[in-house]
Amino acid sequence: MKIAVDAMGGDNAPQAIVEGVMLAKKDFPDIEFLLYGKESEIQKYLTDQQNVQIIHTDEKVTSEDEPVRAVRRKKQASMVLAAQAVKNGEADAVFSAGNTGALLAAGLFIVGRIKGIDRPGLMSTLPVMGKETGFDMLDLGANAENKAEHLLQYGILGSFYAENVRGVKAPKVGLLNNGTEDTKGSELTKQAFQLLKDETTINFVGNVEARDLLSGVCDVVVTDGFTGNAVLKSIEGTALNITSLLKQSILDSGVKGKLGALLIKDSLDSLKNQMDYSKHGGAVLFGLKAPVVKTHGATKATAVAATIAQIHTMLESNVVGKLVRKFENSSE
Repeated sequence: MKIAVDAMGGDNAPQAIVEGVMLAKKDFPDIEFLLYGKESEIQKYLTDQQNVQIIHTDEKVTSEDEPVRAVRRKKQASMVLAAQAVKNGEADAVFSAGNTGALLAAGLFIVGRIKGIDRPGLMSTLPVMGKETGFDMLDLGANAENKAEHLLQYGILGSFYAENVRGVKAPKVGLLNNGTEDTKGSELTKQAFQLLKDETTINFVGNVEARDLLSGVCDVVVTDGFTGNAVLKSIEGTALNITSLLKQSILDSGVKGKLGALLIKDSLDSLKNQMDYSKHGGAVLFGLKAPVVKTHGATKATAVAATIAQIHTMLESNVVGKLVRKFENSSE
């Protein structure tokens, strides 16, 4: 397996990226890493160069760059070269913590979408309280506007990923809506509901509400990109604020409160771990001819390693190859 890594993408690059690769190397000796970026900077954090190849470039895509323009004009940027390596057959997957819009553009324009898929969706596995398994949600922002047919494809894509990568048998697929009744929602969700209900290849369980997502109401949640992105950021913000509020309450509660916090420290750590979505890996632009995976810009080495583990599972299960055959056969 070969993974093309944008070593210069993200707030903590290249340190967090390279250190994460070093962590992942211990668990996955069958992966060869192609690191794209400034060689002198990458070398600072390399502790083992076995199965690691550095492809030097001084150019990179920044967070301020306009995504499509950056991909078209910055031909030697680390992210663009990593995507090009997949297109040329030199690597099997792309990983980046850089500009999300630019990675989406690179995935679409360079790697290319699978025949039969109109709009690939950005998908993440998010936590479920009290359970080790999470749920897959898409689209999380690859497409601001969608048609009902796109949401149907997201249901099929998410179900396919949950079954082949996460090992969920007959994953339950839900449509995010403002109520659970069949007649709820906008024209988009009403039309999507009927299409999902009529699709015999998925286990559609109907409409689901945002308040039930973290309780594990279903295995795959389908929504349009604008709504999905807003919900994702709400979940992230809530998790961060709850942690901050608990910490501040303990600090303000005096000696008794601090002693009590020591007694429930293990429980608090467990809660924090359950709310940590990064342990499930990164966001996949699913529906392309190869895995294109994005992790958070402020990611740390452990999250990078978790994302590489996710890519390893995707490659090992050949989920993209199976998806290509499924959609190309159905389109024919």
